[in-house]
Amino acid sequence: MSAQTEIHAPSRPAPPDKHAGGPAPRIVPVRRTGQWTAAVAVLLLLAGGLVSVVRNDAFQWDVVGDYLTTGSVLRGLGLTLWLTALVMVLGFALGTLLAVFRLSGNRVLQAVGWGYIWLFRSTPILVQLLFWFNIGALYPQILGVSTVNLLGPVAVAVIGLTLHEAAYAAEVVRGGILSVERGQLEAAQSLGLRPWRRFRRIVLPQAMRSIVPPAGNMLIGTLKGTSIVSIIAVQDLLYSVQLVYHRTYEVIPLLLVATLWYVAVTSLLSIGQYYVERHYARGTAGTR
Repeated sequence: MSAQTEIHAPSRPAPPDKHAGGPAPRIVPVRRTGQWTAAVAVLLLLAGGLVSVVRNDAFQWDVVGDYLTTGSVLRGLGLTLWLTALVMVLGFALGTLLAVFRLSGNRVLQAVGWGYIWLFRSTPILVQLLFWFNIGALYPQILGVSTVNLLGPVAVAVIGLTLHEAAYAAEVVRGGILSVERGQLEAAQSLGLRPWRRFRRIVLPQAMRSIVPPAGNMLIGTLKGTSIVSIIAVQDLLYSVQLVYHRTYEVIPLLLVATLWYVAVTSLLSIGQYYVERHYARGTAGTR
């Protein structure tokens, strides 16, 4: 039996190495001179502004420190926080009902929800508060009850701010519900889940991803917006410092007291909003 011979295809010669025997190519980093120059310029401007604020005697930082934690200021801050929390809870409760009206198949409910949102979003909040504050001039009696002294300044603030916030909360909730894919609802219906269970277990957890960011912005906006109730003599944070500087004429340092408290509270709310958003964004792309 003859031996088999192996036939090998001729190998293709390797291309010559252009850098064989020479030095490796040098990698030159991209120069970002313009970016660094702009960054340094911005930092210098910020540092200059900060130094001017700290060293300017007109700000009267010693007076700011004296009034920052006084009893009247802290009571005003407490009323501001209480008013913000109550208005947000009531506003979103009414706003959710209005969102359901807008999404209803009933044309009457749709019209009522749309009309409410249109009216209260079209009217300045200050005008609404003044209307409620003078409700006795419009309707001296309702169902035989005198309305002249029925609503105090705090009650007027709660009613006016709640009705105003509900119009915006309705659109936030409606947008969140519409962000849920239709297939999710159809799948829940095919499983035989009841409407409330579908909403609580399927719709709401997914809608919260779209609801939380604007709701957090509304919360911060409401906190700052409560300062407008000082116009009807509600002793919130701003009105409390106004009472002091009307007596002492130290306007700038007292306004700085209110500013520092607003900045501190809104910063804490922003941190809380970040963690709530991250909680409801679990499982989505780009979540950190």
